[in-house]
Amino acid sequence: MAAAPAPPQAPPKPTWDPRRPEPPFPWLRPTIRIRLTLLYGGMFLIAGILLLSIIYLLAANALNVGSDLPFKVVTGTVSSESCNITSTQLPAADLNHALNECVNEQRQHALDNLLSRSLLALLGLAVIAFAFGYAMAGRVLSPLGRITRTARAVAGSDLSRRIELDGPDDELKELADTFDDMLERLQRAFTAQQRFVGNASHELRTPLAINRTLLEVHLSDPGAPVELQQLGKTLLATNERSEQLVEGLLLLARSDNQIVERKPVDLAEVAEQAVDQVHAEAEAKGVEIRGARTSAVVQGNGVLLERIALNLVQNAVRYNVAEGGWVEVTTEVQHGQAVLVVSNTGPVVPAYEIDNLFEPFKRLRGADRTGSDKGVGLGLSIVRSVARAHGGHIYAQPREGGGLVMRVTLPI
Repeated sequence: MAAAPAPPQAPPKPTWDPRRPEPPFPWLRPTIRIRLTLLYGGMFLIAGILLLSIIYLLAANALNVGSDLPFKVVTGTVSSESCNITSTQLPAADLNHALNECVNEQRQHALDNLLSRSLLALLGLAVIAFAFGYAMAGRVLSPLGRITRTARAVAGSDLSRRIELDGPDDELKELADTFDDMLERLQRAFTAQQRFVGNASHELRTPLAINRTLLEVHLSDPGAPVELQQLGKTLLATNERSEQLVEGLLLLARSDNQIVERKPVDLAEVAEQAVDQVHAEAEAKGVEIRGARTSAVVQGNGVLLERIALNLVQNAVRYNVAEGGWVEVTTEVQHGQAVLVVSNTGPVVPAYEIDNLFEPFKRLRGADRTGSDKGVGLGLSIVRSVARAHGGHIYAQPREGGGLVMRVTLPI
């Protein structure tokens, strides 16, 4: 038998959500606190510049820079050290011209001095204004921070948290009260859902278990007719399929929420247990299971994580080629995340069918809900729900030549 071709390397996990392209210049997107600080400080700076310009113009107008003196020297001697005028006898016209230049120079010097000192004062006040604006922006945005912390706690399935914001009836308090009302409705809805799941678990499992017991008892009777035994086996298979459907629906309903109680779980051990459970079925179908599994510890629910590995490995074995098929199961840590990769040979999967595979009751050959012995069509839906509940993602990629590469990433 020819050696099976090695599976292609799975693409590295992107550091951003592929559905949301990373902005080209992240530093051009400052936080709202920085934007408010720039707004407050910029408004103060503009107001200071306008005020300084008005004062400068008024001072220049009052000093009459460039105009002649309101008096004229007719006779006598004038001396000035600052204007470099000696006491030498000068004609009256030359003396008046020298005095005009001297006084205008002194006026311009005073205006320049006023402008430079005012700019320094404005710069110092601008620094204080930006610091004060940053502090005020933080105080104004503190209710939003409280809302964000509550929303983050709610994201962990703690629907009992409330903001209960105190203060005046402004826009932020209205937002907080609206958020509290929404949480109240969500809590009632989730409580009703959990109650329904619990009741449905009992009401649906009990009659199916009774039917299975009765069928097994009748099939154990050696004197039963062959037709009755054949009918019993058919009904028992149908009952088993119904039990799988009920278990899958209940697990899907439970796994849609976040996992509250988390414990260290090694994905390598989970994958090994899944491989052990599917080993007999793989041997019966002539499918080889291989792959290196290194330790990758995550925080989560061990039963649900085992369901991820089991569903993926089962699908990889069942949807495979008739001869010479293989399934590769690997676990490792990449870029600070635990990664479970399940690759297999199998039928060619069109790229446009990938998203449909994760929908409930969807299979590659359509949305058929019956007539297949490979499952009830909930395996990948459960995998996606459990991965999301643990804060992870699942990516599917068609293999060249047939089959799929299923890649599950979970935060460590």
